[in-house]
Amino acid sequence: MTLALVPSETSPVPLSDLVARDAREFGAYARTGGWAFALMVARSVRPGGQGAEETPKVSAKEFAELAGCSPERVMRYYRAWDRAADDGLVPQFEALRPGAEVELPDADVWLSYYVSRNSATSERGTAIAEAAEAEGIRPTKALEVAENPTALRAAILADPSTARAARSALLDRVKEDPELQVELARDVVRTDDLKKAVASESRAADRIGYVRQIAESGQVKTPAGQTIEAPVELRQEAERHLSLIDELDEDEDTGEWATEAYDTLRSLVAETVEADPELRVQERRTKFYSSLQRATKVFEELTFDDVQEFAEDDMVRQLEDLQQAITSCIAALKGGQSREV
Repeated sequence: MTLALVPSETSPVPLSDLVARDAREFGAYARTGGWAFALMVARSVRPGGQGAEETPKVSAKEFAELAGCSPERVMRYYRAWDRAADDGLVPQFEALRPGAEVELPDADVWLSYYVSRNSATSERGTAIAEAAEAEGIRPTKALEVAENPTALRAAILADPSTARAARSALLDRVKEDPELQVELARDVVRTDDLKKAVASESRAADRIGYVRQIAESGQVKTPAGQTIEAPVELRQEAERHLSLIDELDEDEDTGEWATEAYDTLRSLVAETVEADPELRVQERRTKFYSSLQRATKVFEELTFDDVQEFAEDDMVRQLEDLQQAITSCIAALKGGQSREV
């Protein structure tokens, strides 16, 4: 690209007026940005380290006062020009005099050099810019959102699609952010509606897992806790329900489908157990042992240290009733054994 310099001496306008004109035009159009405005800054603001007596240019602060904007805004345009000059797209500051005109780069290159926010140069801003580039969007857009959390909140509250995008982003981030995991978990347990929703989804997931295990492994747990091979018909029914659940859209509620599949398969498992005499006996035996072990564990947890401090007649009566029940149970078991013999 050819850069043509037009010496300021050819301009009929006095030099000081040129600087003032540039400042006024810059102030009026600063928000629109672009190379034309960066040129106004580059040819009117003196580089750092250069004294006022060495050049007719003014400081960024003076230019900003004339423009009616902040020195920071002026310097953002200054730095954009500086970056482009380093890449050879535009002349260096020293080659420009107030009023000079040069051929400017294409407008679509501007955003590659201009950073509209000071936060972009911070560690946080750099991370946001990198994430934006990875998503295929302009860093300036992401930085604008990051600097206005109230606007982001309003968009999430008002727009379901924005809320879904925010949820997806949070889920992606939470995988690598242990602190955020803890904060989200804390928010959930402190919010009743969320706790109920999580419990409901967890229950649905467990039920789908039950169906999936039958369909994929061919094994199933009976109500008493036995693991048995699932009959072909049972496995086919599990596969049918699972295919229906897997075909649901991501935003569809799986709760009802999971409950229907779970209840259907549980009923079929119970029928399978009842239809097999040997399996039915084993099921009852397993259930009895399970209940006996739970009762034993509960009784073993009772402590009788300093029992005299809290003993009551009702406790004695309940234990005597329990003793009679245990005696009857033992007698029934012994009677069953004698009949088998």
